[in-house]
Amino acid sequence: MLFPIPSKAGSLSALSLAKDSLVGGISNPSEVFCSVPGRLSLLSSTSKYKVTVGEVQRRLSPPECLNASLLGGVLRRAKSKNGGRCLRERLEKIGLNLPAGRRKAANVTLLTSLVEGEAVHLARDFGYVCETEFPAKAAAEYLCRQHADPGELHSRKSMLLAAKQICKEFADLMAQDRSPLGNSRPALILDPGVQSCLTHFSLITHGFGGPAICAALTAFQNYLLESLKGLDKMFLSSAGSGHGDTKASEKDAKHRKEGDVLQVMDAIFVNDPNAEGRQIQDEALLELQRDEGNQ
Repeated sequence: MLFPIPSKAGSLSALSLAKDSLVGGISNPSEVFCSVPGRLSLLSSTSKYKVTVGEVQRRLSPPECLNASLLGGVLRRAKSKNGGRCLRERLEKIGLNLPAGRRKAANVTLLTSLVEGEAVHLARDFGYVCETEFPAKAAAEYLCRQHADPGELHSRKSMLLAAKQICKEFADLMAQDRSPLGNSRPALILDPGVQSCLTHFSLITHGFGGPAICAALTAFQNYLLESLKGLDKMFLSSAGSGHGDTKASEKDAKHRKEGDVLQVMDAIFVNDPNAEGRQIQDEALLELQRDEGNQ
């Protein structure tokens, strides 16, 4: 059974391509058609990926609509004089018809050369590297230093919180993507119009695109989180500095008050150097000490 995905050229062109690509049906989509060596593996640890009949059908159907030459390259078939004919004959045996001279429908990219197993493997490794190695904290600290003006802290925090909310909404959307992976057909969650576009993207990237975007979003969310932590530290530092300034001003006022009292006492003692003057001086000192105790 075919599941044509609307392309940019419109639904009519997609249906015509689907009609041109396959005739008949396949008996068992899960049947292994062949195994191919990975293109991205090191020579010391070359992996082999199984290609099912269902995957071959997807590569012949929209949005890619590969021709015999490109399909042979994906399946790592050596070029030969009758290579295309041999491939078409083998496809006919499993219920797939690949017309001679057909044209591909999508632009060829590096992802075109990957089979689904290797594309998913690449997405998984990319997600792991984004989660464990992306320098979210270092990037956040660097940019926080570029915006350390106390007058900008509140506005910058508001912008970061807004960006975090938008990023979360998009991440939640991608988490609900139910594009078919391999021969699975998960139940849809999103509106069919949105899901069909995400499925188109997944088919073009052979399962790499969706998980890769989710991994990049995770890295960006980690950066936003570290940025907010950095701003909170700057707020605390600013508040602590203001508290210190208040204490310093109180201490200065206290010293000024002591100086004023001593000046008064000295004036009294000079004018009245007898015992009564000294008594007044002692009472003033006691009053000052009581004021300090109350503070």
